[in-house]
Amino acid sequence: IGGVENSPPAPAAFSAGENEANRQNMPECKMWRNPLNLFRGAEYSRYMWVTGKEPLTYYDMNLSAQDHQNFFTCDTDALRPSDTVMQKAWRERNPQARIKAAYQALELNNDCATAYVLLAEEEATTIVDAERYFKQALKAGEMIYRKSQNCHSQSPQHEAQLRRDTNVLVYVKRRLAMCARKLGRIRESVKMMRDLMKEFPLLSMLNIHENLLEALLELQAYADVQAVLAKYDDISLPKSAAICYTAALLKARAVSERFSPETAFKRGLSTAEINAVEAIHRAVEFNPHVPKYLLEMKSLVLPPEHILKRGDSEAVAYAFFHLQHWKRIEGALHLLHCTWEGTFRMIPYPLEKGHLFYPYPSCTETADRELLPTFHEVSVYPQKELPFFIHFTAGLCSFSAMLALLTHQFPELMVVFAKAVTPWVLL
Repeated sequence: IGGVENSPPAPAAFSAGENEANRQNMPECKMWRNPLNLFRGAEYSRYMWVTGKEPLTYYDMNLSAQDHQNFFTCDTDALRPSDTVMQKAWRERNPQARIKAAYQALELNNDCATAYVLLAEEEATTIVDAERYFKQALKAGEMIYRKSQNCHSQSPQHEAQLRRDTNVLVYVKRRLAMCARKLGRIRESVKMMRDLMKEFPLLSMLNIHENLLEALLELQAYADVQAVLAKYDDISLPKSAAICYTAALLKARAVSERFSPETAFKRGLSTAEINAVEAIHRAVEFNPHVPKYLLEMKSLVLPPEHILKRGDSEAVAYAFFHLQHWKRIEGALHLLHCTWEGTFRMIPYPLEKGHLFYPYPSCTETADRELLPTFHEVSVYPQKELPFFIHFTAGLCSFSAMLALLTHQFPELMVVFAKAVTPWVLL
């Protein structure tokens, strides 16, 4: 949802006026729905109860509200009172008002699938409760979907209704697969994702394959992971950190256990090691923020509901779910630690020219600050570091100015000080 590259950005209404100028400076930065986004009630809300910190920004939640309105509503909602109520529910800003509206919709129609979706996302406080709601949504969604299929050719309105009912059904099945993954039923989750991708092959923009990759890595089914990459790591398809870094992980797996920088320096890199290093360089060029999280040089926060590809938000989302997979492969993080910074020697001016990808977008810092919570220190690339001689010159000027000020204020004292220091300077 929200993954079509050439779809126009939906208009947003923001309450905080001081950041309006920043948002207007993000025309080339497209926000993508996080394929592995957490559950609001069962995960984000529990984090807020424990820490007292709000894990989601208003901007991120506003994007989600637009997604829900675009994909869970249509022009024929007025024909069904329960859908009319849900159309208003998705626009509500207050979570309790949304939950109340969902119950009102169920009173009007006990088979309102989108009402169960809202309750699963926001009212359920555990994954088990969320799964129960989603199973009810699946039962209702399949029934409505079959009805829509039978009459979708009657009018454009019925076609729009079929698209909406398809969106609801795909969303519910995907979330059920994610529930199974979180509850430890990983093989069941993998089967559900594969079946979903076969049933709706044209919905590849939903990035369900990224959910599948993560589940297969948990099973350590590396041959199946390679098969998925062979299909989706294609030049004609949009890249992601999950694709690039998973490809690098598989290449690193072949050599990381026996890799030694000293040995490699003496004898040179083998073909397999060269392939692994090149894959790491490719991944780092695509998203240079990820290694600091994988190497635990920066602390993680809960991933946002939307990400900016090649940005810090995507790096947080990737590392949050995939750090465990890198740790599981012996030597993989060591190989990453030894090689990732070499990427920056290949692209000394990343904002002007890329090596394997387009130049790094200049808007990522501003966009990531909108997506990530204020208590998280946003990673910035490229770092705006001043050369050493500028720091040295500034320090020397400051020291000279201080001496001049002290000489002007305390001339006798400074003469005594100068006489005392002069012998030591001559020595």
